[in-house]
Amino acid sequence: MKEKINKTNVARLLDKAKVNYTLVPYEVDESDLSATHVAEQLGENIEQVFKTLVLRGDKSGYFVCVIPGDKEVNLKKAAKVSGNKNCEMIHVKELLPLTGYIRGGCSPIGMKKHFPTYIHQTAESLEQIYVSAGQRGLQVRLAPADLLREAKATWADLV
Repeated sequence: MKEKINKTNVARLLDKAKVNYTLVPYEVDESDLSATHVAEQLGENIEQVFKTLVLRGDKSGYFVCVIPGDKEVNLKKAAKVSGNKNCEMIHVKELLPLTGYIRGGCSPIGMKKHFPTYIHQTAESLEQIYVSAGQRGLQVRLAPADLLREAKATWADLV
């Protein structure tokens, strides 16, 4: 019997936009919230599993970077594409009040407020990618172009 997956806000927003997507549950390991672990749980290539990072720029304020799960954001590149001189990752305690999401469950879709969003350009060449569906233990698989549109994002070189 198939386990019923409760729809997240991300899924509701994608439904409303008539976007084709799949919710994919995975086993959460509280001691390892890495995208690498998520990719292993999904049995997918890490290049397809993207993580959502929230940064603060010195000029623009908050912005979002969506990058391949095994990569680190290049702060100089992120600052440049977002119109900042420099930027930094926000502290994990700022994440929930700012976005409505917790670490390991932060999605580029459906944050409390829309922030400028940049998706690493490697996603553009992939058929499907995974991003968090807004909670730990659930990913959403969708076409990168749909994510770009729904997150009102821009392709960028971020790593």
